[in-house]
This record gives sequence, structure tokens and C-alpha cells, in this order.
Amino acid sequence: MVNEHVDFLVFKELLDVTDGNLASHISALEKLDYIAVKKEFVGKKTKTSYVVTNLGRKEFNHHLNALEKLVKQNRK
Repeated sequence: MVNEHVDFLVFKELLDVTDGNLASHISALEKLDYIAVKKEFVGKKTKTSYVVTNLGRKEFNHHLNALEKLVKQNRK
């Protein structure tokens, strides 16, 4: 959510996961319309990036709000 878009290799390095594991999670997020895939050519190579959709941003914020509410309840 910090970056406007993130490419596959950066995701893989940040999350320290395998190609297959990352691909399956990305596929699930794409099916839910939480992210969109952006493919472009850099020289002769394909570069795949991912961008959060409006729905993805909304659901992420909803998730953060639920976590904050849970933390506040546990502090009481």
C-alpha cells in the first residue's frame, strides 16, 4: 500500500517467498479484484507489476480498522 506499484521480483524479495507461493497469492488477490496486473516490456523482457485497485484499498483499510479495534478491545 506504500508504493504505487510493485513488480514481481521486489515482492518476492520483500516477502522472502518462492515464485510459486507468491504467484498463488497474487492470483487469489487478482480474482478478488484487490490488485490489477500491469505487464510491459523493458527492452526485450516482460516486466510484471501489480497495482492495488480501489476495492483492494477499501478492503485493506477495512482490515486495518478491524485490527485496531481488536487491539483496543484487548487493552481494556
